[in-house]
Amino acid sequence: MTVTLDLDASTSDAPTRRALSNLSLAVAKCKKIVVVTGAGISCSCGIPDFRSFDGLYALVKQQYPDVVMKGRDLFDASLFRDSTSTSVFYTFISQLKKSIDVASPSPTHRFIKTLDSKKKLLRSYTQNIDGLEERAGLVGSSSQEARSHGKGKSKLKLKEVRNVQLHGDIHRVRCTFCSAEYPCTQEHMDTFLSGTAPDCPDCASRSSARVARSARALKVGTLRPAIVLYDEPHPLGDDIGSIHSADIARKPDMLIIMGTSLKVHGFKKLVKDFARAVHESAPSPAALAAAPPKKNVKSFAGKVIFVNKTAPGSEWDNIIDYHIVGETDRWVEKVTEDWKKARPSDWEVQKTLVATGEVNTTGTFHVAKEITNTIGLKGKAGAKRKSDRKRENVPEANAEDDVFDITLPLPSPPPSPSKRPRSRCHYDVEMSPSKKSREVVARKAVEFEERGLLFGNTTNAKTRSNPSKDDFDLGENLIKPKAAPKRSAKAKVPNAQVEVVLESRKVAAPL
Repeated sequence: MTVTLDLDASTSDAPTRRALSNLSLAVAKCKKIVVVTGAGISCSCGIPDFRSFDGLYALVKQQYPDVVMKGRDLFDASLFRDSTSTSVFYTFISQLKKSIDVASPSPTHRFIKTLDSKKKLLRSYTQNIDGLEERAGLVGSSSQEARSHGKGKSKLKLKEVRNVQLHGDIHRVRCTFCSAEYPCTQEHMDTFLSGTAPDCPDCASRSSARVARSARALKVGTLRPAIVLYDEPHPLGDDIGSIHSADIARKPDMLIIMGTSLKVHGFKKLVKDFARAVHESAPSPAALAAAPPKKNVKSFAGKVIFVNKTAPGSEWDNIIDYHIVGETDRWVEKVTEDWKKARPSDWEVQKTLVATGEVNTTGTFHVAKEITNTIGLKGKAGAKRKSDRKRENVPEANAEDDVFDITLPLPSPPPSPSKRPRSRCHYDVEMSPSKKSREVVARKAVEFEERGLLFGNTTNAKTRSNPSKDDFDLGENLIKPKAAPKRSAKAKVPNAQVEVVLESRKVAAPL
């Protein structure tokens, strides 16, 4: 069942105003929105329609008073069967192109671009041929930025296309024979205004080359506006079908239809496919019942919104959930206003400062670095300094303090452990390297008398008992010889000599 909400009644009817606000918040919360648009979003851009008294069709009738054609016949492929209807078509397109060139994007076009900037737009599909979506910042399927020049089958870069032009682009022309495309220039428009079509440059160059080598001339096609008429196949139909299938597989959570009567058969099928996918992504009733009251806005996710002055037909009763009666520009402005009030963080923009000045200078900004605690540092120049830490309750430095510019040479970084001097090696001390690096060891000043001269030491300056004339005079030895180490006095035991004394015995005389 479709719920109808009138924009004019939102100021006096509280339930309508509350429902519209909830829809606005649902748009702000959804992340995969598909937008489908028709000619109604361009009515406020200054493009005249062809049904009113002063419309484009009335201007064409003044030039061709004897031709009886309806407005729909101007966009039917059967008009190329007759030369008169073809001339009327070219004149009408020239007038329409002239009106589009002076038009500007409407708030609805800019709103679609806003959804894309906020990373909420899955993709945009339009029936319009004016190309105002691309002028608002959305890359269209007819743009050269979206064309693929590789060897693959796809002619479009699917990720680059943000707006699918279902009926082509009036700002380009296409050959009726070789399908070559060119931008529509003022020369093409002047030719169309006269009711004729210019020749294709590619076909003409190939035919001239064959004639130059005495070969048969080729058929030369004519250039026509690169728009898709009723009952005419789309040149990029396969690629658009791939984009359509890929977007359905990504499970969109909202469908917004604006400014269309939903009467074209192919367009109706596309809308129904997206509506079915959106309804499948809607939360279940059990999940909605379990949600807190403040999060009931999630119930609007998975809904189809139709914005148009006229109501849809009865065939859309179970497809369209909300019909908003009014102009599309008014509705998108209300959605933007409610969005900013409910979620202001989504609209915060980070500003970037850009330096101004001459090309060879850095501009008006000057960047300097203050280095503190550098006066009175002890230790070597290459010693590692402790990082300055921010302390609390410490007054800021005065302007008279020493400030070093960052351009001045800073102390060199500390040497690596492999290149430290031997005197700092921790293998000959009785403490760890971290303790030794923090300890300040006072070195004793070396006196000059202890240095000596070359070869002036106790080893090479021995006195000789008999000096010869070839000896060099090395001068007086400045280093005093070290005294011999004193040894403890110990009594020397003399070598003992053993003497054997034999006493002689007197022998008695024999008797």
